[in-house]
Amino acid sequence: MSKIKEILEKKGPHFNVVAPNTPVLDALTIMQSENLSYVVVMEENQFLGIMSERDYTHKIKLQGRHSDSTTVKEIMTHDLPVIGLQEELERCMVLMNVYKTRYLPVFDNLEFKGVITMNDLMRDVLEKKTK
Repeated sequence: MSKIKEILEKKGPHFNVVAPNTPVLDALTIMQSENLSYVVVMEENQFLGIMSERDYTHKIKLQGRHSDSTTVKEIMTHDLPVIGLQEELERCMVLMNVYKTRYLPVFDNLEFKGVITMNDLMRDVLEKKTK
């Protein structure tokens, strides 16, 4: 099975990083333009969390809040399990299942390297099956 490092290298860079004080509406615009379901929340090169479509749905729409007056830090998810570059896909799938998440932040020691999504894992498994 692939290592997380290989999957991140295939993904390439994304431009879906926002500051914690970014209005949710601006974050949603970035998500749409990048065709991604999440943004990474960082401050001074430090990972703080992820704001996903699910965060928006559950914490803005369903609670009657407004995306133009709420900041990303108010609704982001910040207690996700983290993985390393050498992690196996199977372990990531277990973590996603146990923690009911679709996203895993990836770190090399204390340095943030990216995010692995459930779609990344499925794509990798399907690629391997067709080879």
